[in-house]
Amino acid sequence: MKKMLIVVYSWSNGNTRKIAELLQKKTGADLAVIDTVKPYPSDYDRTVMQGQYEVENGILPEIKPLDRDPADYDVIAVGSPTWWYTIAPAVKTFFAGADLTGKTLIPFTTNGGWPGHAVKDMKKAAKGAESTLEMQVRFDSTGGARMETKPEAIEEWTERVRKYLES
Repeated sequence: MKKMLIVVYSWSNGNTRKIAELLQKKTGADLAVIDTVKPYPSDYDRTVMQGQYEVENGILPEIKPLDRDPADYDVIAVGSPTWWYTIAPAVKTFFAGADLTGKTLIPFTTNGGWPGHAVKDMKKAAKGAESTLEMQVRFDSTGGARMETKPEAIEEWTERVRKYLES
């Protein structure tokens, strides 16, 4: 059986983390949370402005070390909210510092109706990794926690990942 680590960054309502925890429950994988050294503002609008600035200017915020080492795993599932049509800057920071050569990447993103090119960007950032079983989960467009992707689709995806790990 392949050994999987789920690496996730989540902000606001924790939507991306909720999906990561569903995947963890189904697969029994380990979970590591990306956390920025300097927290984003608690105010949603200020964070949106800061996130846009970081994305547009290629800023990679400093992140705290993970409590798990991706080198110890065969499969790395990475979850990110979609910020300005791409992955969150903190996730870009993770990829910039992670050697995923020879690993399998399972990219998943959450969005408010605008998935953009986040999954494509994630695959590109995971240099040396093979990518499979991608997933995009849609939540309401107001920044809320109401999931619009059918729960059955999430269940089907987590089951496919579980079977992949057993193959």
